[in-house]
Amino acid sequence: MTATPSTLAETAPPPAEPHGRRWSGPGWGFLVKLALMAVVNAVGLMAIISAFQAESWLVAGIAIVLLVAADIVYFTKKALPLKYLLPGLSFLLVFQVFIFLYTGYIAFTNYGAGHVGSQEQAVEAALAQGERRAEGAPTLPLTVVERGGELGFAVVIDGEVQAGTADEPLSAAGAAPASGAPTAVDGWNVVPRNTIISDQALQQQVVDLRVPVSDDPNDGSIRTRDGSSGAVYLSTMTWDAESQTISDSATGLVYSATEGGNFVAEDGTALPTGWMVHVGFDNFIELFTNPDIIEPLALVGGWTFVWAFLSVAIPFAMGLLFALIFNDPRVRGRKILRTLFILPYAFPAFMSALLFRGMFNAEFGVINELFFGGANIDWLGDPWLARGAVLFVNVWLTYPYYFLVCTGALQALPQDALEAASIDGAGRFRQLRAIILPLVLVSTAPLLISSFAFSFNNFTIIYMFNNGGPAIPGAPYALGYTDILISAIYDISGVSGGAADYGLASALSILVFIVVGVVSAVAFRQTKKLEEYQ
Repeated sequence: MTATPSTLAETAPPPAEPHGRRWSGPGWGFLVKLALMAVVNAVGLMAIISAFQAESWLVAGIAIVLLVAADIVYFTKKALPLKYLLPGLSFLLVFQVFIFLYTGYIAFTNYGAGHVGSQEQAVEAALAQGERRAEGAPTLPLTVVERGGELGFAVVIDGEVQAGTADEPLSAAGAAPASGAPTAVDGWNVVPRNTIISDQALQQQVVDLRVPVSDDPNDGSIRTRDGSSGAVYLSTMTWDAESQTISDSATGLVYSATEGGNFVAEDGTALPTGWMVHVGFDNFIELFTNPDIIEPLALVGGWTFVWAFLSVAIPFAMGLLFALIFNDPRVRGRKILRTLFILPYAFPAFMSALLFRGMFNAEFGVINELFFGGANIDWLGDPWLARGAVLFVNVWLTYPYYFLVCTGALQALPQDALEAASIDGAGRFRQLRAIILPLVLVSTAPLLISSFAFSFNNFTIIYMFNNGGPAIPGAPYALGYTDILISAIYDISGVSGGAADYGLASALSILVFIVVGVVSAVAFRQTKKLEEYQ
C-alpha cells in the first residue's frame, strides 16, 4: 500500500511543544506549604511586634532571624537538608539555648521580690506608698475609660476633658460637656458605670488605679473612690532625679539610690521597693559565704547526691534480680507475673506520691495500721523517716523500668558464652559476676547515667510526697530535710510563697547544671572500660 500525504498526516506524531511541558499552575503541595508559611509568618510578626512593644530587643532579634531563615529555606529549591533540620534547630534554640542563656543572665542580677522593674517604676511605687489627697484639691467629674484593654480615667479640668492611664499621663481628649462627667471621650471607650458596679474585680482595679497628672511624678496622680469623681493625690515622698534621692516630708528621712538597686537612708532603713540591677557574682558568692544559707544548702546538697545514687542503685538491683528470676524458663506464668511487676510503672508518678503520702500519715495512714499495729510513727515529720519513706516510694515507682531494661538485656546475651562458661565449670554466681553483669552494664550504663541525672532533678516525687518537709529549723526559703537542689531552687524562687529571689535561684540552677554535667561526663568516660567485655 502506497502512503499518501493524507495518511502520512494521520499517522505522524503531534508536533512537540516549543517550550517543553505546559505549566498547569501550582500543585497542592505548594499551596499547602504557602498556607503553612503564611501562618508561621503571621505568628512570627506578632511575636516581633510584641517584643518591640515590650522593648525585648534580644527576643525581637531572635524572632526576626528565625522568621527570615524560615522564609529563605522553605521558598528556595536549595538547602534541602535545612528544610528538615530548621524546625528542630528552632525549637532547640528557643526552648533550650535561650532559656539557659536567660537563666544565666538572671543569675547575675538581683531580680526578685522588691526588685522586679526599673528605677522609674520603683520611684512610682515609693511615691504611691505615701499618697495623700492634695490640700484644697477640687473634686473632679470622672469617667472610667478603656483603650486596648487598659483602664484609664477621663476627668474634666478647666473646661477640658483629659484622659490617661497608669502608664500615660493625662492629655487633652476633647471638649468638656456642659456639666458632669464626660460621656464620650475621643479615642477611648467609656466603661458603663453599671458594668463597674456589677463586677467586684473591676471595682478593685478602678480603686487601685492611679493616673499621673504629668510626666513629673511629684505632680501627683488622679485617684477615685467611687468611679464617678476623682481628685489629685500627692505623696509625702518627693523624688529628686538629679541627686537620685527620695525625701519623706513626714519623717524627714532622705533615701538615696544605691548600686544594689535600693533606696537607703543614712540610718540604714530602706524603702521596700527597689529595681533590678546587675550584681556580678554576688549571688554565687552568697551561696558559699552566707551563714544563714550555707548549712541548709549543705544538708540539701548532700541528700541530693545520696538520693540520686540510691534512686538508681536500689531500683536497678531490684530490676536485675527480678529479671534474672523471670528469665529462667523453669518459672511458670512468666508473662502474667512480668505484667504484674511492671504495674507501678503505669501509674502517674504524682498520683502515686499523693496516695503514699496518705498511706504514710501518722494518724490515719494504712502503713501504721496494717504493718505496725497502729503505732503512731511520724513518717512525714521525722527527717530520717521522711527520707526513707520518699526513697521507698521512688523505688516502688522506678524498679519496673529497670526490670524491663534488664530483661531485654538478658535476652540479648550470647548464649554460647554462657554455655562455654558452664562447660568450663563456672557456677551461676561466677557467670553472673564475670559475664552477665558486665554485659548487662554495657547496654544499660548510658541509661543508668541518664537516670542519675533525672533523679538528681526529680522534683515531682519530692514536692508531691511531702513538699520537701519536714522543715529545717532556721532555714530561709522554707527548705526541708527531703528537699533536693531542684526543689530548693523552687523554694528560693518564691513560687510556693514567701520572698522570691530569682537571681539566687538562677545561680543555684547554673551550679546544678554544672554538677550534673561533670558527673555525667565522668560516668560516660568510665563506661568505656566496659567495652572490653563485648
